[in-house]
Amino acid sequence: MRRVRVGSRRSALAQAQARLIMDAVRAGCPDLELELVTVQTTGDVNMKPFSEASDPFGIKGLFTRELEEALHRGEIDLAVHSLKDLPMRQDERLPLVALSRRGDPRDALLLPRDGEGRVVPDCGGPIGCSSARRRLQLAALFPGRAVEPLRGNVQTRLSKLDNPDASGSRPFSMLVLAAAGLRRLGLEGRIDRLLPPDVMIPAAGQGILACQGRAGEDYGYLDAVRNRDAEDCAAAERSFVAALGGGCALPVAAYAVTERNVLNLTGFCADETLGVRRTGKLSGPRTEAESLGRELAERLMGA
Repeated sequence: MRRVRVGSRRSALAQAQARLIMDAVRAGCPDLELELVTVQTTGDVNMKPFSEASDPFGIKGLFTRELEEALHRGEIDLAVHSLKDLPMRQDERLPLVALSRRGDPRDALLLPRDGEGRVVPDCGGPIGCSSARRRLQLAALFPGRAVEPLRGNVQTRLSKLDNPDASGSRPFSMLVLAAAGLRRLGLEGRIDRLLPPDVMIPAAGQGILACQGRAGEDYGYLDAVRNRDAEDCAAAERSFVAALGGGCALPVAAYAVTERNVLNLTGFCADETLGVRRTGKLSGPRTEAESLGRELAERLMGA
């Protein structure tokens, strides 16, 4: 029996997502033996690199590097990531070998809960989030409200939202997280408001799980995971962000949907130095997903 070692970060969400992929593979290839291997990443144990980044809202790669190294060393056969966490430019030796059907792409607003689980009304305090693209879009939704970085795994962020500090006040009045992650953890009951993509454009690839492997190896067993809509949407979104030099530290967002043979792409970018924020849309053949992403980026850069 062939054994496949599936690598995941150690967080509860990362493991839940890896198990979703493993369940799909088992359903399609019951003869495979699957083993979950957890890997501790830099971002999981040391948040200092975030404060050293040019933007305190973060950089990419801190949650993926050790998994990629484990692939290189042959310690795992496959790594499962949230696609939105992956850098736009990938090592050719470690290609993305499958993308899952997209989960809920939306961002969600969460309010604090008291000790009895009751919602604490919004008091107008700071909003916690983990990215520049959220921060800028939240500024348009909640004018005049402070938006401050809040990091850690989902459970850590919820604890910071719910629990008063030593003075008895809560440091955050609400929190923004990806709806897909909350649903995968069974925490959809914590969602107080969903932000549609036309209100808050998601991160490129949000809601999609990415399987990363080694070049030249057989990943036919991932046919049970692969989703063409996700592949085409991700190609357009990631091409758009890459053309803008984007990553987690830059205020860039992209979201695509398919309608039969057509792909509709929405993109957002900003230059905070100049105080410029731009949003645009472009539609075209889904077979030209990557070029659509580049074209929309060029239009926004030249606007």
